Amino acid sequence: QVQLVESGGGLVQAGGSLRLSCAASGIIFSVNAMSWYRQAPGKQRELAAVITSGGRTNYADSVKGRFTISRDNARNTVYLQMNSLKPEDTAVYYCNVRPAPYITDYWGQGTQVTVSS
Repeated sequence: QVQLVESGGGLVQAGGSLRLSCAASGIIFSVNAMSWYRQAPGKQRELAAVITSGGRTNYADSVKGRFTISRDNARNTVYLQMNSLKPEDTAVYYCNVRPAPYITDYWGQGTQVTVSS
């Protein structure tokens, strides 16, 4: 079955950096787009970044220029490098994949990121 396991969250001061990792299993990782979503308290889950199988990336306006999504197909892992963190980046971050036939979304357990001011 599909499993996504996130790691790397934590508490950081504003202006700091964190790198999140998501290890995937149960899918042919290299052919799938991978995404990072986040959900702040009292808010809806939102897309933060996505990377296609070919390495093309797209970002939410709120993180553009500060976050970088990347992938290592040899390790079946997707990363989210977060720099210049702001208190408004505080959220639970989730890894996501929707493999063929593109019907079901799979989510990791989430990792908490807290940015103090």
